[in-house]
Amino acid sequence: MKCALCDNKDCRQGKNCTKTATDIDYAPAKGTMRIASEIESRYMELTRLEELILFCRKMKFKRVGIAFCIGLSAEARIVHEILARDLEVHSVCCKVGGTDKGDLDLVKIRDPEAHETMCNPLGQAAILNAEGTELNIIIGLCIGHDILFTEHSDAPVTTLAVKDRVLAHNPLGAVYSRYYQGNVFEMD
Repeated sequence: MKCALCDNKDCRQGKNCTKTATDIDYAPAKGTMRIASEIESRYMELTRLEELILFCRKMKFKRVGIAFCIGLSAEARIVHEILARDLEVHSVCCKVGGTDKGDLDLVKIRDPEAHETMCNPLGQAAILNAEGTELNIIIGLCIGHDILFTEHSDAPVTTLAVKDRVLAHNPLGAVYSRYYQGNVFEMD
């Protein structure tokens, strides 16, 4: 499949370009799909954070987790406080455990001889798993660490914010920018 390169997107009108969609058993996901569709139907009315809160309410979640990058601590605090109005919230910083990168022979950003705490997505997942969270929310985990966290989380995972230190945590800024398209990605 190369849907991103399709100009027509006839699937919006019901065309099935593949038999895969007809072979899927949607029954186990129907409840989540119904709620997601309800929220989607309010297109352009709510922010992503408001949608997240509404989703948690409709799913009847009581306990959620936040796995966040230490560089977005201020943002994580605000999200934690907002969500805590309705939910039991557990938040875990990426540096949890304080393990030095040298212990795992990981590349250090600064002085190779100095202690530099590694990001610990497996630790974040283990802690939130132990808390029994029903949904985990990523705020700015590094590329790769987000994948590992998602892989090791017992609860489903959604992303509220993606880290991009160059583009103010807006990675699609590179897609919208003619400068990036032409000079960095060499597109016409």
